[in-house]
Amino acid sequence: MQIAVDEAIRGINENDGGPFGAVIAKNGKIVAKAHNEVLKTNDPTMHAEINAIRKASKKLSAFDLSGCELYTSCMPCPMCLGAIKWANIKRVYYGGASADADKIGFRDEIFYGELNIEKI
Repeated sequence: MQIAVDEAIRGINENDGGPFGAVIAKNGKIVAKAHNEVLKTNDPTMHAEINAIRKASKKLSAFDLSGCELYTSCMPCPMCLGAIKWANIKRVYYGGASADADKIGFRDEIFYGELNIEKI
């Protein structure tokens, strides 16, 4: 978890994005680590968890990350939870809650409510 926090600090210090870091490990060894790069890239999908998944998938030459665990500095947002599920990561450890992120201006809480989606 400390490495995920260190990644979050690195992202802040480099002005890359929000204060979020993530690490993916397999069999106790780090496969990938990343931080939020939304501001750096102007890409709203460049969250720490997704960046770590991309790096781990590349390193392991697999989109299926079964057997991997994800450590993240804050509760993953719905987009990241979807990516985690698609990558078959079964265990996630997080530091801060989404309510903590909300307190510093990140509005993930709005996504946990109902969405108005209709099939036409």
